[in-house]
Amino acid sequence: MNITLREITPQNFRQCIDLKVADGQENFVAANVMSIAQAKIYPTANPLAVYHEDEMVGFVMYGFDTDEEHFYLGRLMIDAQYQGKGFGKAATLAVIEKMKQIEDCREIYLSFVPQNTGAEKLYSSVGFERTGKISEDGEVIMRFSL
Repeated sequence: MNITLREITPQNFRQCIDLKVADGQENFVAANVMSIAQAKIYPTANPLAVYHEDEMVGFVMYGFDTDEEHFYLGRLMIDAQYQGKGFGKAATLAVIEKMKQIEDCREIYLSFVPQNTGAEKLYSSVGFERTGKISEDGEVIMRFSL
C-alpha cells in the first residue's frame, strides 16, 4: 500500500480539517483542527496528512512529550470513507519508520480511549504493548520498542 506522510500546508489545510471519523468515533480522537492548533503551541508536535497516492485519507501527529520525556504517537485518524481498508495500519507503520530516524527515539508511546477496541487491535497488530498504566484522562497507555 502506497502511503506517504506529508506536511500540512495552506493548500491542504482545509481538506485536512474536513476529514471526519465514522459516526460514534468522535470521542476517540481530537478533531484535526485541534491537533494542528496544539502543534502550533507545542513545538515538538509534528502534524502530518496521510496520503494514499494523491488522495488525503487521514491525519497523524507525533512528537516528544517534554513532561513525560518520551516520544509519542499522539493522533491517528482515518477518514470514515477510508476506514477498514488497511490505511490505519499502513499509516501507523509509516509513522514508526519516520520515528526510527530520530536519533534518541528508542520507544514510542500512545494512548487510546478504552472503548476504542479497534485502536487497541490495530496498535497491537504492529507491535505496541500495554504498559499497565492509565493516563490522567483515563486512556490506556501502550508502548512500542524500537
